[in-house]
Amino acid sequence: MKHHAIQLYDYHIWANNRFFERLKDLPTNVYTQEVQSVFSSIAETFVHMYTTETIYLGVMRENSMDEIQSSIILEHEKSKDKSLEEMEVLYAEQVKLYKALFNSQKDMDKPITAEHPTYGRLETYLSEIVQHLVNHGTYHRGNLTAMIRQQGYPSVPTDYIMYLYEIQAKG
Repeated sequence: MKHHAIQLYDYHIWANNRFFERLKDLPTNVYTQEVQSVFSSIAETFVHMYTTETIYLGVMRENSMDEIQSSIILEHEKSKDKSLEEMEVLYAEQVKLYKALFNSQKDMDKPITAEHPTYGRLETYLSEIVQHLVNHGTYHRGNLTAMIRQQGYPSVPTDYIMYLYEIQAKG
């Protein structure tokens, strides 16, 4: 049986992909249109999500904070001003890195220590970082829904329960 943290990550991929597919059905300017929200556009929200997931990947790999901070700058530069299709490719590449990491783990509940320059040392577990990554994505997918609706279009349902129904139907 699949570890719950890996199933949550699979849900995260599914939900993000639902947004990529929905946005492809909308006029192209919806992706970059400025709106009043947490971020100035859907594109900026995706850049934030992508860049933040770089942080979590570094934490899960148990990289140093210096390595993580360097990767944040690099990945932010790589992802800013990208089209929807280019962002989708970057996300797909990042998913491969996460999957490789998870496949190399013998224990998804292994202890991890993270050092943050502001908040200090955190003793946690790999599975809890995965849960946080998914939670962060869920929060920002809510922002994406609001931004799409603000521009006059319906969004797409991405609740975890919808994912469970879909995987059960594929059974």
